Amino acid sequence: MENENRMSSEEIMNETEMSLEKTLRPQYFDQYIGQDKIKNELMIYIEAAKNREEALDHVLLYGPPGLGKTTMAMVIANEMNTTIRTTSGPAIEKPGDLVALLNDLEPGGILFIDEIHRLPRVVEEMLYSAMEDYFIDIIIGQGETAHPVHFPLPPFTLIGATTRAGNLSAPLRDRFGILSHMEYYTVSDLKEIVERTSDVLQTKTDQTGAIEVARRSRGTPRIANRLLKRVRDYAEVIGEGVVTEQIASKALDLLRVDHQGLDIVDQKLLKTMIEIYNGGPVGLNTLSANIGEEMDTIEDMVEPFLLKEGFIQRTPRGRVATAKAYQHFNIPLNENKVN
Repeated sequence: MENENRMSSEEIMNETEMSLEKTLRPQYFDQYIGQDKIKNELMIYIEAAKNREEALDHVLLYGPPGLGKTTMAMVIANEMNTTIRTTSGPAIEKPGDLVALLNDLEPGGILFIDEIHRLPRVVEEMLYSAMEDYFIDIIIGQGETAHPVHFPLPPFTLIGATTRAGNLSAPLRDRFGILSHMEYYTVSDLKEIVERTSDVLQTKTDQTGAIEVARRSRGTPRIANRLLKRVRDYAEVIGEGVVTEQIASKALDLLRVDHQGLDIVDQKLLKTMIEIYNGGPVGLNTLSANIGEEMDTIEDMVEPFLLKEGFIQRTPRGRVATAKAYQHFNIPLNENKVN
């Protein structure tokens, strides 16, 4: 009986977390903060598709993680008044998995594939005819009993999301009619997101507190929401339950997120480049071994922000720490450079 009660409690907690996550996600474009260029374009394409009573053209959303690609796909489905099925590239292991997903779509429905760059090649090639002509041909049986089967599909929209658009094959990339690059958010947009999340979490946050959280969120809504939850904990235990600039600053310092949004991994990477390799150039494989992070993690989650903010540069010989990185740590530029 105890185990049953415990499982029941865990299920309730999971449902609560999922419900909260759905609440944090905007449902329509007028609730979606930031990415104005993409929203304005998509609203035109969606309105045109609805007027013609057609499925929306296939959409590729690409950019660093945490910028709202999945949320954007959900919003597109709501704006199109249609259903959406979600999956990821690694989850579609064989052609039969793709057939089952596509066969389950209603006319005008949306299939969202996250990490689409990780689709197996055989599955990707099946998508070509599905995206262009709405059919799939597969071979059923083996040996002498093998025979082709033609599966017609209802018109549908494929929305692909990736952090590595360059890893998509040209044939797949060219079949997307709408390509949207998700960009890092401004501090003002992130401040709005923090304030909205505060309302959902029923947390009191003043404007200075919201700005402080936004400023240290690496231009990323997912990080802003995560940091706000931890700042909220600090405010409730150490402060008076209100997220102010002072409370946010102390909480984020405790989390080792500095005033420019650099976390412990960013700082470790930059200091390794400066203190061990004289600022570089240094290869990604070497950095990965030194700081104990996977190369994919560095390339997808760490580097994009550091490049955007001008802390590192990519060169043919490897990564190089810039003068801004030295200044950030108050290290004289010439002290660690080899003449």
